[in-house]
Amino acid sequence: MDLWSDPVNSSSYVLQSGGLGESEHKSSAEFSFSTQLRHEMGKESYFLIVAWYVPCLAAHETLQELCRKENLTCKSIGIANRNLKSYEVEYLCGYKVEEGTEYYLVKWKGWPESTNTWEPLENLKCPLLLQNFHNDQNEYLSRAKQGKALITRKHGKALKPAVVDYIVKKAKQRVALQRWKEELNRKKNHKGMILVENTVDLEGPPLDFYYINEYKPAPGINVINGITTGCECSDCPAEKCCPKEAGCLLAYNKYRQLKIQPGLPIYECNSFCRCGPDCPNRIVQKGTPYSLCIFRTNNGRGWGVKTLQKIKTNSFVMEYVGEVITSEEAERRGQLYDNQGNTYLFDLDYDSDEFTVDAARYGNVSHFVNHSCDPNLQVFNVFIDNLDLRLPRIALFSTRPIKAGEELTFDYQMKGSIDPISDSADALSPARKRTRTVCKCGAVCCRGYLN
Repeated sequence: MDLWSDPVNSSSYVLQSGGLGESEHKSSAEFSFSTQLRHEMGKESYFLIVAWYVPCLAAHETLQELCRKENLTCKSIGIANRNLKSYEVEYLCGYKVEEGTEYYLVKWKGWPESTNTWEPLENLKCPLLLQNFHNDQNEYLSRAKQGKALITRKHGKALKPAVVDYIVKKAKQRVALQRWKEELNRKKNHKGMILVENTVDLEGPPLDFYYINEYKPAPGINVINGITTGCECSDCPAEKCCPKEAGCLLAYNKYRQLKIQPGLPIYECNSFCRCGPDCPNRIVQKGTPYSLCIFRTNNGRGWGVKTLQKIKTNSFVMEYVGEVITSEEAERRGQLYDNQGNTYLFDLDYDSDEFTVDAARYGNVSHFVNHSCDPNLQVFNVFIDNLDLRLPRIALFSTRPIKAGEELTFDYQMKGSIDPISDSADALSPARKRTRTVCKCGAVCCRGYLN
């Protein structure tokens, strides 16, 4: 048997059972299986080609488990005859001592849990997984405040069920977060890496979040207004570079850091400009230059983002992206988000309040950046390939030096326009006039509310 990739939908796979003839192509999100049928016609035998249709959103590991369970091969997901029966430890999920020999229950990577086996310690060549196993034991006992040491191997006892349950949950979480990290780094289009970390609880990746690199406009909204001209500079900035043509100042100095005040717009060179990719006026469009870590906060603020590299003052850090919707739709969604305690709506109010960016389901790393009343990031409106003042891109720049390992935050009430911010709820834009959410930023100057 073999498995081949669907030529129409490359994200789905077909498990094919051998025989004569051809299988009928299907596009199916359901999992179905047909058995091989044999027809006797006189002295000749014919075999009907049948197939499994597996979910196109299934992870490779899930498909690998299905393959090995049914003894199938699939070159598309790395299951060939040479490694169909190979075994690699994915995580350890149990411990016992029998007749003086230590055993660990092993979950094999790419194999279903029904194939887990007890293996003697001497056969295991996975020091990191062994370390994770014992660290999880210690963590559970510490959190349970039992004040006891680990169950020693000399006692010859199996672990308590509650301890095993926690270890398995942590192992599965670790695997899920690793897969999520790999997915995020496959989808991103910027230089910096994305790491994921949770040392606080058992929360795994968000179930309803989809990573995107640019605005996702709702039907009827055009975020590309068909710009057809650019500057003729061979060495920007020249006299007629994009910012000057727009009647604005060049935003960056020779070190590619901001030199304009908050509230002023940024006009970068666009796809029709004569200058190349190394132009000093192409900063935001290149994406996040820093490696960042999505981490679980320990004070009830959910996920947060910290930088893994030091960031200088006035440096571009990231862009805020999501669905672009009308302010009316934002008001409707906002009522739902309030009930969930979520805040992902960002009003595009540089020139008007017609549109809002919703990063609840679609977004990038900025989706996970927390609010602070004393933030280290500042909002700026950016215009590149779209000069519609109602639809600026939102860029976050550092307001001060940021150390490696420091959390990144911005003020959810911060505006990209030059208008001052008011602490009054009545001064908020239409998408903000809703139930107020208590702030947990902990800043000395905390206003008490996120919105």
